[in-house]
Amino acid sequence: MSAEECLARAMYFESNRSSEAGMLAVGTVVMNRLESGKYPKSVCGVVGQKNQFAPGVLSKPMGKGRDLATRTARQVLRGARHSEVQKAMFFHTAGYSYPYSNMHYVTIQGGNSFYEKRKNATSTQSMVAERIAAEKEGRLPFTPPERALAAAQAPAPAVMRAPVRESRIARQMAQPAPAAPPALDTMSIEDLIRQNGG
Repeated sequence: MSAEECLARAMYFESNRSSEAGMLAVGTVVMNRLESGKYPKSVCGVVGQKNQFAPGVLSKPMGKGRDLATRTARQVLRGARHSEVQKAMFFHTAGYSYPYSNMHYVTIQGGNSFYEKRKNATSTQSMVAERIAAEKEGRLPFTPPERALAAAQAPAPAVMRAPVRESRIARQMAQPAPAAPPALDTMSIEDLIRQNGG
């Protein structure tokens, strides 16, 4: 089997058959593995490695979507890569979750979640899904993973305590109300003159 056919088969059986981006993402993982030096030294060797790709990936017949897979495989072998996959060498069906803390997710394409294995993974599958949804809606996510991590690691801000000064109105309200003047009909002429400063 040629490298093109092996790669096309991996993309066909591992991704949504109508998603060129998803196929390109799977092809990028195959090439990342090939170039890493940790996997077999040929495309067919990487794709055919036991328990790594879909059962029967190199033997089952392909149907509708084969042409797209073949065209995409040709592009990958000529150097095309899915930019969001970056250096990821792993993926699983989107929506599945695993209890490992070393899965640093980079993108979700063609029904698969792509991730790198890192000691201190900071990007979860749900964070990536939120980012992708935000991009589709034309908005930025409220808390991108980088901002959330920076906020968690930032020291608490210093709080300055300035002396509190009461406003003039607050001071006036705090003073006891002046005694009500006596009613005019009970006041003498002398009281009236005294009250008006005379």
